[in-house]
Amino acid sequence: MSRCCVPERILIIKLSALGDFMQALGPMKAIRDYHKDAEITLLTTPPFVALARQTGWFKTIWDNGRAKGLSGLLALRTQIGGAQFDFVYDLQTSGRTNWLYQLLRPSPPRWSGVAWGCSHPHANPRRVAMHTVDRQAEQLLMAGIPTTPLSDLSFIAADVSRFALTVPYALLVPGGAAHRPEKRWPLDAYKALAVQLATAGMTPVVLGGKDERALGEAIRAVCSRAINLAGETSIIELAVLGRGAALCVGNDTGPMHVLAYAGAPALALFGPASDPARCGQRGRKVQIIAVADLAKLSAGTVATESLKLAEM
Repeated sequence: MSRCCVPERILIIKLSALGDFMQALGPMKAIRDYHKDAEITLLTTPPFVALARQTGWFKTIWDNGRAKGLSGLLALRTQIGGAQFDFVYDLQTSGRTNWLYQLLRPSPPRWSGVAWGCSHPHANPRRVAMHTVDRQAEQLLMAGIPTTPLSDLSFIAADVSRFALTVPYALLVPGGAAHRPEKRWPLDAYKALAVQLATAGMTPVVLGGKDERALGEAIRAVCSRAINLAGETSIIELAVLGRGAALCVGNDTGPMHVLAYAGAPALALFGPASDPARCGQRGRKVQIIAVADLAKLSAGTVATESLKLAEM
């Protein structure tokens, strides 16, 4: 078969983290729609494989994007070079993916990203000051893709009946990256919020990782109606729970992006450690409270805004 009759081969690179991967789903959909007949491969990491499969956008999913060291990069070079991709969309745009591009010389594929010398650079010197969603949309525009939709998790399906949640329920995300405690609203504030939401008729449901179970137990200790699901949900289940939620409230952390894109009315709490103009949640119904000191943000204020957002 001549090369002209072979489907176009496209590679998308997006490795992590959770919030960043969620924000990249819109660009991935734009690439899929633009290259309607192409065979698209995704290079990612294991936590996102199940979600990527559910999209139906990819012929192949590689989960070894975090191969370590020079030997790992060289192995990826061989893997990518051997696949003979026609175009690579680098949505990770990291130093590591820049090195990967350089290792593909002297005949690299056409490449959208920030790698030095690539064919379709995101040539905006202020790109790092942009919100991730806007930055990636502009990157694709410079590569010839005119429109990029917002990420939409309506395609996700999962059976969450085992959690036996009764509506209305409010999802609370009191944790976040362990090495960034300054991004967290105080636990005592979440306790007070849970009590106020329960009084308003909602069931507070705590979400997070396994290492955040203690946060959920602390909230349950003061709010008997609360349910602790920290460490019990997959990314896919998070999205389905978000779809049915009356409300979600949480810190600047990955699960809040999942819930917002799933359609939950989302109230995200930001302190000075992160900038919502660059990384704030987006979705169907999102409100951000940004303050100079999260410790001074009262549970009463958050409860009032939460109930307005949930229209209760």
